[in-house]
Amino acid sequence: MDSIPANRRFWNKISRAYQHEHDPQIGATPRLWGMYAIPDAHLNALGDVKGKRVLELGCGAGQWSRSIAAEGANVVGLDLSEAQLTEAARAMGTARYPLVQGAAERLPFAAESFDVVFCDHGGLSWAPPHLAVPQAARVLRHGGRLVFNVASPWFEACYDEEARHVTTTLQRDYFGLHTVAEDQGAASYQLTYGGWIKVLRAAGLIIDDLIEPRPDAGTPNGYNKTDPPDWAHRWPAEMLWITHKP
Repeated sequence: MDSIPANRRFWNKISRAYQHEHDPQIGATPRLWGMYAIPDAHLNALGDVKGKRVLELGCGAGQWSRSIAAEGANVVGLDLSEAQLTEAARAMGTARYPLVQGAAERLPFAAESFDVVFCDHGGLSWAPPHLAVPQAARVLRHGGRLVFNVASPWFEACYDEEARHVTTTLQRDYFGLHTVAEDQGAASYQLTYGGWIKVLRAAGLIIDDLIEPRPDAGTPNGYNKTDPPDWAHRWPAEMLWITHKP
């Protein structure tokens, strides 16, 4: 399934409203992971990137990219949506960095171009993993790291499409997780834990850690309604993979 055209249209359409809703939080504080805005300082997932060449897959309005550019990283922000890139260019600070339009499954970069490739619900949520992960591995230098945060299969399996929120009831088959139909014909992607391990290992990557970010009780989900509200304090809503290319 080629989801690139539909996903591009989808993000072009919702970009302004999305940034209006979420940028006041994620744009105000650097390095926040995921739906619960957990600081990287608490998770230690991305680490020090000063002086490193870094690619953000699905940079959106560049909240992550401009933060690590200010830290001294040589970052490139890639996004499928020109509307999102327009927002990133508008919000760019004094630390300038290049923006590139492209798809995670068709990266327009030479092999071994980056020390770090990362995303937070970006390209590895919105591109088929069996295509995007090998592309990320291809552009990594030996010893380079792929770090990415995506929704947990628990979260997807418990998402009630009719009610449009996550519940405590299984709604879909765990083993049937792959393509998730989004609005306006767009598609996101989800694998089982075993599926992610197979894709990462097939791309030649070594898995160093899997962090399941756990927000404090009472921390709101900035993107999805959950029932009960403390759902992610009790079950994993996200998974943050840390890998490297040997």
